[in-house]
Amino acid sequence: MNRSPMPQAVATPPKGTQPERARSEDDAARQVREMFTQIAPRYDLLNHLLSMQLDRLWRARVARRLRPILDRPDALVLDLCCGTGDLAFSLSRSARARIIGSDFSHAMLVRARAKSKTLPHRTHAMPGGAMPFFEADALRLPFADASFDLITTAFGFRNLANYEAGLREIYRLLKPGGTLAILEFTEPPPGLLGDLYRWYFRNVLPRIGRLLSGDRAAYSYLPASVSRFYRPAELASLMTAVGYRSVDYRVWTVGTVALHTAVRSL
Repeated sequence: MNRSPMPQAVATPPKGTQPERARSEDDAARQVREMFTQIAPRYDLLNHLLSMQLDRLWRARVARRLRPILDRPDALVLDLCCGTGDLAFSLSRSARARIIGSDFSHAMLVRARAKSKTLPHRTHAMPGGAMPFFEADALRLPFADASFDLITTAFGFRNLANYEAGLREIYRLLKPGGTLAILEFTEPPPGLLGDLYRWYFRNVLPRIGRLLSGDRAAYSYLPASVSRFYRPAELASLMTAVGYRSVDYRVWTVGTVALHTAVRSL
């Protein structure tokens, strides 16, 4: 496989998700995969319940922002860390682009494929009535260089074992001028609403998650991973350092989620 030119390495230490007791990047990835396998049966229910249905709104807003690309019949889109496919399905509504999904959790993809077959809408994005989903590690994806016009990820980038490596792998896959969109949780600023959200996120959400999923660790991991993750400006700086241009971010819902967008250099 021919390798596309890549920017020079960023002179900062690698940083990635850090599940409890993880001793290496491979160990961190293994723990995250096992966690999502455990919670897959209740994943959609908990997403909608714990976000009070706001996760649907956030995905719809992402789709609206990316509509100029999604309206192109020649565009190829990858939804990375797609989970059970909710963002991919939001992107596909009325889209003319071809959309595929990828995740490293087999249990999540089983549900994504089942949901794809029962969707009420059929689009150019889903030839034959079902969207293609691939099982693959986001740091070592089985796609050729410069394959995609758009790569998206919703609430999955934070779980990568190495964020810089993830950005570089996405950069490799994007066509020159292609777009990256990352929707991710972030810590809200200080203040009454931000403090109330933090209290809910760190105290109420883990208890409900444990009760309904049966997994004691997964919904304690969630607030911990958000608190350790980059703040929006920090992630934007890393994206710029890796080589992306036109880096931008928008913060929504009292500063609790952020949408970062960027373009691969020509």
